[in-house]
Amino acid sequence: MNENLKLEDIVSLAKRRGFVYQGSDVYGGLSGTWDYGPLGVSLKRNIMNLWWSMFVDERDDMYGVDAAILMNQKVWQASGHVDTFTDPLVECSNCKGRFRADKLDNPNKCPGCGKEGTFGEARAFNMMFKTNVGPVADESSISYLRPETAQGIFTNYKNVVDNFYPDLPFGIAQMGKAFRNEISPRDFVFRAREFEQMEIEYFVHPDKWEEAFEHWVAKCKEWFEALGLPASSVHELEVPEDDRAHYSKRTIDFEFDYPIGREELMGLAYRTDFDLRNIERVSKKSMEYQVKGTNEKFVPHVIEPSFGVERALMAVLVSAYREDEQNGEKRIYLALPEHLAPVKYAVSPLLKNKPELVEKAREVYKKLAKQNPGRVMWDDNGNIGKRYRRQDEIGTPYCVVIDFQTLEDDTVTVRERDTTVQKRLQTDELTTKQ
Repeated sequence: MNENLKLEDIVSLAKRRGFVYQGSDVYGGLSGTWDYGPLGVSLKRNIMNLWWSMFVDERDDMYGVDAAILMNQKVWQASGHVDTFTDPLVECSNCKGRFRADKLDNPNKCPGCGKEGTFGEARAFNMMFKTNVGPVADESSISYLRPETAQGIFTNYKNVVDNFYPDLPFGIAQMGKAFRNEISPRDFVFRAREFEQMEIEYFVHPDKWEEAFEHWVAKCKEWFEALGLPASSVHELEVPEDDRAHYSKRTIDFEFDYPIGREELMGLAYRTDFDLRNIERVSKKSMEYQVKGTNEKFVPHVIEPSFGVERALMAVLVSAYREDEQNGEKRIYLALPEHLAPVKYAVSPLLKNKPELVEKAREVYKKLAKQNPGRVMWDDNGNIGKRYRRQDEIGTPYCVVIDFQTLEDDTVTVRERDTTVQKRLQTDELTTKQ
């Protein structure tokens, strides 16, 4: 990992190579929103597919749901979001700029106009996006764009128990969009107003939460390793009681060394029975679980690993970013894990004006594309050196070049991204390599 890496380096590469664009860019942008280009969509999808595979498909104690973004307003009243999902807001009396009070470098100086002593008292600003459902805008039609995916899991807990009656412990997982009206969105995709979460609510016996918590600490570390994050860049912070969310009895924040500093990558919280008890209180419906074959009933406690897709993606890009020198020129490349790279193979004819090379290259391309759907790129723009540099920057592990020798012995040149080492392989050997 490049210790001198700046956030601007990541932002520049992301836009230059089609990973991430400013939202609504053609109209001047919209603060706190980001659009994902072709390569960003692929990288994001690979991260999310890996998460689902590791934490849902490969386990027999996990159930997936996909809850609605718009929910009954009682969900957010019961959870406490309507009353407490706030950040401290201050306004500058000079420039009228509004800022999050706890994130100011100097609490007495406006970062907008530079004036001092222009802030009034901080007030609580609720970060939920409010809307109305249906043609009549009144109190009964109020809803919110969900600020987290967790509540969609809790509201479906009883459905899953009634339909599947799983043994404890078991989990319910969900991936999807969440929305927060951040006062000061910043630092690229790190803090945005629209983002995606991957969350699990893991339901346990109240007496066995500690064992389950440690299980998820270990699983989180496996996830970081699968993302290719250096262990030295990931840090565990045991959150003190005064700083924990009101519902949490224990929280670990896993922090990462981003170019903006050490910041939260994901969180692991012991939420007790807070959420299910709130649902009981407001809905008047029992959330008790009865242990099979016994009369023992209780409301399960919950361990919550909460993963942010964008923060994971940003950590992956930071960890993969490299600079070196090749043939006297600076080279930038992304040393992405092969299973995350948007493109696995780039196929090129040595010369695009030679029909026999193009024809053979298309043949190889089609075979590889069939075996690796969506992860093979055709590239015949510029000379071969420029193609290599372009593929290096997007993290393509292998560049496959069809040349005149290919026509003679059916071998191709395969160039490896990180080492730039080139070797020749038979086309059959290449197309059977997974």
